[in-house]
Amino acid sequence: MEHPGGTLLAHLRRVSEELRGWGARPALQLAGLAHAFYGTDGFAESLLPLERREQLRTLTGIEAEALVYFYASCDRAATYPTLSAEKVLFRDRFTGETYQPPADRLRDFAELSAANELDIAQVSPAFRVEHEEALRRFFGRLRPWLSPLAWQACESLDLA
Repeated sequence: MEHPGGTLLAHLRRVSEELRGWGARPALQLAGLAHAFYGTDGFAESLLPLERREQLRTLTGIEAEALVYFYASCDRAATYPTLSAEKVLFRDRFTGETYQPPADRLRDFAELSAANELDIAQVSPAFRVEHEEALRRFFGRLRPWLSPLAWQACESLDLA
């Protein structure tokens, strides 16, 4: 499947490797490798329907699959503006539920989100130029949740 920088599989591998480089635990690295399985608010293609979540759980384990679901379920328009707020409100685009996730889940979400956006920006100069200001704002919102290595990667991205 086509994706900026080649194929979706190449992108998934790069995201997982980025997370590994930041010292992410194995479950988060696996989530990076599978983060697009249910599609996302920004990538409509789905590799596996939600009704078959058990299949992904069997392959990745319960924790990694839960991270994939959480990432895929994010209603970006509703959630992103709250990421830097004291009380983050996460809206699940599949169920419509809005809730405050635990801090550890938000840290994982931030790391995976940063790795995903950084990869696309690194392999696609056109994406980077077109979304420069939005990327700056997004990374700024993620900053409270990011590890030092992830934040360093966000800061070092060459945004014109």
